[in-house]
Amino acid sequence: MDSGLDSGLDSGSTEDYETDVELLKRAWRQEKSAPEILQFESALVRRIVEQIQLMEETVEEFTDSGIDPLTVSLYQMDLDRTQFLLRSYFRIRLQKIEKYMFHIRDNAESHLSEKEKVFVERCCADLQTHLEKSVLLQLPSTYQSVFRQSSEKETDMVPRPHLDTFVVCKTNASQRPLDEPFEMEPNVLYFVRYKAVKKFVEEGKIDLY
Repeated sequence: MDSGLDSGLDSGSTEDYETDVELLKRAWRQEKSAPEILQFESALVRRIVEQIQLMEETVEEFTDSGIDPLTVSLYQMDLDRTQFLLRSYFRIRLQKIEKYMFHIRDNAESHLSEKEKVFVERCCADLQTHLEKSVLLQLPSTYQSVFRQSSEKETDMVPRPHLDTFVVCKTNASQRPLDEPFEMEPNVLYFVRYKAVKKFVEEGKIDLY
């Protein structure tokens, strides 16, 4: 095997790869635990995709070069773990988009990637067309809206994330949750309403579990 690739893997590349995997794991955990869709980690995802491609090439080269099968399997395990985390991260976000599509389109589109923006627009258009053709056009005009039960109400039929959901979280520095009569101490798990720590989650000051 080429010595340049050997030295690159042994010096900095593996360390960077592990660091980004931990960041991806944290982003996945945050997204999984938060009731609303969070900011898309575009820079991290781009680096992870590049590293997955590098690992795939490395595993293939190790296999073709007759490297010890145990070494190959260890690299393959790292590759499989990273691919699982990335796919799960995407899947969780898509599930939230499908569940809260109209709300996200109108209130949180800035949190989406470019492909997610296309997806949410397509989902909204397809669902609205389906409902209009199958049900709404058969109803009186005051009840034909996808977003409200009558012309007098405002978007009361649009599903929204439940920000009062309780979450398990931990902070690395003292924080006072919104409208809560206590201060969070570092490295202690708390069970609080998401709304109370939403700002700190968005700023990366609180980890969800």
